[in-house]
Amino acid sequence: MNKILSKIIKNAINFKLKESNKQLSLGSSKIGGKPHLPKDFIWPYFVGTNFNDETKNRPLSFIAQINLEEVQKYDLDNVLPHNGMLYFFYDLNTMLWGFDPKDKGAAKVFFVNEKELLESDLPEDLEEQFIVPEMKIKFESKKSLPAFEEYSDVYDEDADWDEYDEVVTQFDIDPAVDPEQSFKLLGYADIIQNSILEECEMVSRGINCGEPVDLPNKLRKDIKQKANDWVLLAQFGTISEEIMFGDCGCIYFYIRKQDLANLNFENIHLCLQCG
Repeated sequence: MNKILSKIIKNAINFKLKESNKQLSLGSSKIGGKPHLPKDFIWPYFVGTNFNDETKNRPLSFIAQINLEEVQKYDLDNVLPHNGMLYFFYDLNTMLWGFDPKDKGAAKVFFVNEKELLESDLPEDLEEQFIVPEMKIKFESKKSLPAFEEYSDVYDEDADWDEYDEVVTQFDIDPAVDPEQSFKLLGYADIIQNSILEECEMVSRGINCGEPVDLPNKLRKDIKQKANDWVLLAQFGTISEEIMFGDCGCIYFYIRKQDLANLNFENIHLCLQCG
């Protein structure tokens, strides 16, 4: 096997969504609905401008909650905590792309390790069209490699497609998976446009990636190097006909490796990509 590919292959926790006619048990992993939160949880808000050019302080939409005890056996690389809950929020009203440092706060991730959880009401000012429908989650472990475009750009400038294809075939990895249908924790992103790693590092330094920027070679080299500190935390594709990201796109939550190890989710990076 190609030495570079053998070193960077990861285990992802893929999940499938399924509608539920029954009320899900308290603390179970799920998409949307009413989150199960500690009683003192403060709902996140964000001041942003939507497509109607209206700037307002709005509640983020609840995207998902992940019970880490449920995913422990699928976390083959032992990256996540074994207990607690992860909560994902995003501002569906503004649906920002994430490439502008000013977008920080439009997406939030919270880690909570408390046993007493309550089904929490949604904020009264959260518009109905931005409420994510509740769905069950079924998990599975899958081997994961970066898309060839990301692999050749970030990991191996002399990448050979035949070698890459041999490895993805060996591990039953679908390099042409439809990102819109992709939901996962960890592993590598199923990208729609381009690698997100350098964007993470640039935005964290206050650089707007949504406009042309001429960076000194030394700074660009440092950004490229430090970009490898970032890893995919979660990817969400199209949830329903009503809840999609851009034009049949995905949202990606990235985090620095050290922050994940320290359970620090304050500085996650959110990226939206669509076709």
